[in-house]
Amino acid sequence: MKVFRTDRFPLPLPPQHRFPASKYRLLVERVLASGLFAPEDIEEAPPASDEELLHVHTLEYLQKLKHGLLSESEQRRIGLPWSPEMIERSRRSTGGTLAAARAALRDGIAVNLAGGTHHAFADFGEGFCVFNDSAVAIRVLQAEGRIQRAVVLDTDVHQGNGTAKLFQGDPNVFTLSIHGAKNFPLRKEQSDLDVELPDGATDEMYLSALEPALWEALHRSRADLAIFLSGADPHEGDRFGRLKLTKQGLAQRDAMVLEACSRLGLATAVTMGGGYGHDINDSVEVYFQTVKAALEWSLRWGR
Repeated sequence: MKVFRTDRFPLPLPPQHRFPASKYRLLVERVLASGLFAPEDIEEAPPASDEELLHVHTLEYLQKLKHGLLSESEQRRIGLPWSPEMIERSRRSTGGTLAAARAALRDGIAVNLAGGTHHAFADFGEGFCVFNDSAVAIRVLQAEGRIQRAVVLDTDVHQGNGTAKLFQGDPNVFTLSIHGAKNFPLRKEQSDLDVELPDGATDEMYLSALEPALWEALHRSRADLAIFLSGADPHEGDRFGRLKLTKQGLAQRDAMVLEACSRLGLATAVTMGGGYGHDINDSVEVYFQTVKAALEWSLRWGR
């Protein structure tokens, strides 16, 4: 199973910045230390090209990003200060999801150890998201004729508002988002299927809501490719999550999603999504659980 890394392209952030950028490095270290992967299975994520990004994002927005022309308010909305490193990191995160999707179509499943930047719209970014990696991967593969239909299974604690908006009214892409009803973003977009959970939702509440929604999304989408945006931020130790899922509950989430995709023989690209643990090692361990579950799925089904 192919795994794509982006940790060699860190963001130059001030120490007091709340965004835990170190999680990507720590996740790669955790994956390598596990001994579950051969060195050749872990590849550096390629940068998404201008041509690939323009399948989703406007030329004006891309030019602003490339030439450092974002206004202060646009940078605040993204939540990250502009820098050349920010653009390179965002290209790699997006390119990693596209590479994982390509590998999944060949091998059945693949993982991007980043990605899940679902708050990015066509002409602006927000919530730490610069480019919408899921949308770029789907649109590029559709343009190449490699897929016709896709489904985005978004289990990050925040609604995938950018993804929902980008695919609204498109019968060939189905968007599912299960998220905290009162969490960011304040103004939600309309996914094809939104499942809203109250603050404090437990493992049982979450999984009971996810299972029927997951099967509805898979059957209605009739997809050639699934992008499973996992997310560590539903964890009870997340500073922004406001839900009460345990690591065991999130492992059950991963198993539920991957088992459903495997039953349908659906190529699946896995991305990491948000994770902002009070102890960042909790987020890293939740991410690693997802990577391990994907590997187990790959071995079990001989893909």
